[in-house]
Amino acid sequence: MRINELVTAQSLVPGIHRLWELSAAKLQALERHFEYRCGAPVFTVDGRYSPQKWTQWTRGFDIGSRLLQFDATGECSFLHSGRAATLHDIPTYLTHTGVHDHGFNVMSTYGNLLRLCEEGKLDNEWERSCYELAVRCSGAVQAMRWTPCEGGGFIYSFNGRHSLFIDTMRTLRVLAAAHSLGQVLMSEADECISLLGRLIAHAHCTARYAVFYGEGRDIYDIPGRVAHESIFNTKNGSYRCCGSQQGYSPFTTWMRGLAWAICGFAEQLEYLSALDDEELTPHGGRPAVEAAMTRAARVTSDYYLATTPLDGIPYWDSAAPGLVHLGEYTAKQSDPFNGYEPVDSSAAAVAAQGLLRLGRYCLQRKHVEQGAKYQQAGLTVLSALLDEPYISLDLDHQGLLLHSVYHRPNGWDCIPVGKSIPCNESSMWGDYHLRELALYVLRSALAQPCPAFYTGTMKEHSL
Repeated sequence: MRINELVTAQSLVPGIHRLWELSAAKLQALERHFEYRCGAPVFTVDGRYSPQKWTQWTRGFDIGSRLLQFDATGECSFLHSGRAATLHDIPTYLTHTGVHDHGFNVMSTYGNLLRLCEEGKLDNEWERSCYELAVRCSGAVQAMRWTPCEGGGFIYSFNGRHSLFIDTMRTLRVLAAAHSLGQVLMSEADECISLLGRLIAHAHCTARYAVFYGEGRDIYDIPGRVAHESIFNTKNGSYRCCGSQQGYSPFTTWMRGLAWAICGFAEQLEYLSALDDEELTPHGGRPAVEAAMTRAARVTSDYYLATTPLDGIPYWDSAAPGLVHLGEYTAKQSDPFNGYEPVDSSAAAVAAQGLLRLGRYCLQRKHVEQGAKYQQAGLTVLSALLDEPYISLDLDHQGLLLHSVYHRPNGWDCIPVGKSIPCNESSMWGDYHLRELALYVLRSALAQPCPAFYTGTMKEHSL
């Protein structure tokens, strides 16, 4: 990736304003025409959002996008729509014991509404109490999905108690928010389990087993590579092997999984910095807790910078077999229209926010060179996403961010007529995270406090 040293948050404001204009029209069209009784919108097929009845993990991104639109523009119709849909559709997810996705569905909806309350954009005591209760409940339910393992434990994926997903790093935000509201998990014999403790244990387990550091774990141990899935023996908690569900193989890096790691670790480092030292003492103390997450955040970010094309938009897997036909693809701009392997713009949208947050975290700790590098990298990625061929200017296309990929191995993504790979389509998580990224940078450009899931603890700053 070639980092643009000249791009600034302020220089991206015109493109961000255009994004919100396009976003408004696309959200209105989706709400008017999508058949929600058939399931949640997941990805587009020929420019129209399509449902996939499975875990419904994207419904929160759909509703949350309306709340982000209100936050950025003040258009109250999106607040009313997003709030009504949250209260109507999301309550069933609060006690969903079958998934690891609470931080996606719940924090994108109830979490955003709670943040808007904290920022003074909503002002109703009973309304706020409703949102707090939802987040507290969801955090405890998520923490209940627990598998003990060597060195701690983890929140297991929907695949079963043996399975740790890299994605869950971004969903830890629900445990953090619930902990900050005073919630614990009550278990047998009235055992009181700390949500912060489970958050830290899961993050450290992920950093230890899902992230590679070039220390010879196997012959594919490249610093910064991540495994989508880590598999354990549930009888004794021993680690068995890495696996993959959506990547090319267990020994390559699924790039959206890498992005979840970058963003998840960076966001949790921000959260930890807002806590008093005393809160971290029972869990190993601040130096040890932060060291493991910082190491993982930096090594995954550096791997992203080293393995993406010049504009910072990655192909869907770092070792997808068709990449051999593209030559030195990291020395070129990304090409979503090539004939061999699709890019994944949604991975770029997620990773860019993580790079920006990690950059600020490093700058606050006087690591100036590293901090500036990560922040400029995040801005460079956003500058590419705000321009063609990635931003969708066609108002007849319901997606906002083009060239997103869901599940390449399963062949779930739409391949247009005359093409050999998926392209020109959008995903609900890609659209949501582009909006979340744009809101973050817009706030920074205006020297306003950037949005934080843990509400009300961020200090004013600018990039």
